[in-house]
Amino acid sequence: MQPEPRCQLVTGAARSGKSRWAEHLAAAHSGPVLYLATADPRPEDPLWQARLQAHRQRRPAGWRLREVQADLADALRQLQPAELALVDALGTWVAWGLDQSECQWRRHCDELSGALAACPGQVILVSEQTGWGVVPPTAIGGLFRDRLGELEQQLVRQCQRCWLVVAGRALDLAAISQAVPR
Repeated sequence: MQPEPRCQLVTGAARSGKSRWAEHLAAAHSGPVLYLATADPRPEDPLWQARLQAHRQRRPAGWRLREVQADLADALRQLQPAELALVDALGTWVAWGLDQSECQWRRHCDELSGALAACPGQVILVSEQTGWGVVPPTAIGGLFRDRLGELEQQLVRQCQRCWLVVAGRALDLAAISQAVPR
């Protein structure tokens, strides 16, 4: 039997099933699972609350939840060796840093990458796919797309598995692809 990968990236479009696939992978973990939520809770937004409730209902009762928002690197450093962290999602983590200068953003990403490398437990990262055709009409939308894409390429180098979820189907990209040269 193969050992569980230390780090996995699960990516896909909105409503593709990527969070459900990541939860499926996490459920196979033999130790404790910690769900690290990066989103703003937005209590005044009923549609957002409905999405959060759907996520809560799918999670096993034994999983712990920590709402980390932008403090993802710190949460990964605190992970215990037997734990698996399910990070949902990198897109909302990127949104927290959109007001940072390019230099600040690079440091922020390097801090996350370093925390992931030093993390003593296992990690499943969920990330949204953007930019598959439509160019965002706003500068902030383009910045989000570019930063998320660059972050995924940086972090996937630390992942043993990379999943692309499309229309409820999960593809193991590490098994069927080659890395793009830098």
